[in-house]
Amino acid sequence: MVILLLGSGGREHALASKMLQSSKCSTLFVAPGNAGTAAIAKNITINPTDFNALKSFAIQEKVEMLVVGPEDPLVLGIYDFFKKDSELSHIPVIGPSKVGAQLEGSKEFAKEFLVKHKIPTAAYDSFTAATVEKGCLFLETLQPPYVLKADGLAAGKGVLIIQDLEEAKTELRNMLVHAKFGNASAKVVIEEFLDGIELSCFVLTDGQQYKILPTAKDYKRIGEGDTGLNTGGMGAISPAPFADSVLLDKIETRIVKPTVEGLQKDGIEYKGFIFIGLIIVKGEPIVIEYNVRMGDPETEVVIPRIKSDLVELFQAVANGNLNDVSLAIDQRSATTVMIVSGGYPEEYEKGKEIFGLDKMEDSLVYHAGTKIENGKLVTNGGRVLAITSFGNDFQEAIKKSYQNIDKLHFDKMYFRKDIGKDLK
Repeated sequence: MVILLLGSGGREHALASKMLQSSKCSTLFVAPGNAGTAAIAKNITINPTDFNALKSFAIQEKVEMLVVGPEDPLVLGIYDFFKKDSELSHIPVIGPSKVGAQLEGSKEFAKEFLVKHKIPTAAYDSFTAATVEKGCLFLETLQPPYVLKADGLAAGKGVLIIQDLEEAKTELRNMLVHAKFGNASAKVVIEEFLDGIELSCFVLTDGQQYKILPTAKDYKRIGEGDTGLNTGGMGAISPAPFADSVLLDKIETRIVKPTVEGLQKDGIEYKGFIFIGLIIVKGEPIVIEYNVRMGDPETEVVIPRIKSDLVELFQAVANGNLNDVSLAIDQRSATTVMIVSGGYPEEYEKGKEIFGLDKMEDSLVYHAGTKIENGKLVTNGGRVLAITSFGNDFQEAIKKSYQNIDKLHFDKMYFRKDIGKDLK
């Protein structure tokens, strides 16, 4: 098969690496890709949201499957664009319809879906600039800390958790009235804060049947001890060691099953990944959010653990016979540590030469923000590289990742040294 993968991060490098292990994949194009995907596939300089350019390319290169990595093209409706175009409708798209993508595209839509289908989630309300003062009054009814979420897409940075009531009111006004996150915060969801441990649950569904992929625990904050600003993710561990069979059963019966059944009841077409962000409070799983694609850097620990043919799984998703294929999982633990540019998630510089990749031993390196410039590998983003390792337990795996990171260098390189230290 000729496959086109959209995206440019560590998630896409991990997906590309796994798809290329399949005998069913003859040619893999990545749009736009990075230096990591360039080494194993064919990068093409097309923006994943330029649907017309993607159409021309798909027809010209006789693309037989489209796999969508990031959320933006899904929220903008690439599934519907391909399905409704007579020249493209034969090409299966791995990713949900535009309505299905609203589970990530709109926090309010997701909350309404959760409540409607009786899936456990935090109490909430939503507000606009016109009702900002009502929002301030609603904050007064809650206990700190206060959780403010931009309704739209804000690249993983649109969630604020604030201890002080007056500061929360100020930030609510900044989001709604002063457009702190642009259009993403034209509407803001305020929800009660839940105290527990977070867990990422990943599901692959053909819209009727589903497979639950390995769990992961990711680390969102820039600072050690989970302090500082939120990022796209600084590291991850799979499986989450605290996710025992009792908890996994609760997650499937109370959350995964009603989610997939809810999509069917609402007539929402959904063929792809569902990422369910959970918080475990006193042993009970509660949904914080949905994403409609794989997480990053969780992909870099979940996908390497899948032993089954990923392209075969995607074909089954497209054909609606997911139950006919098996999902085999590597029982070892996998860990990844994200190496980022100094200053990220705020201002940072690009173009720093990366040294030491040739010295890596017994770890997988996934490129996130890299490119080749004048024959040299340089940084090209906030998150630069993900170093993934396997071990009999996560402690053994994380040790390998850190040993290899010691061999890497670029100017102002930063990474968290405490990934997994909160876990037993």
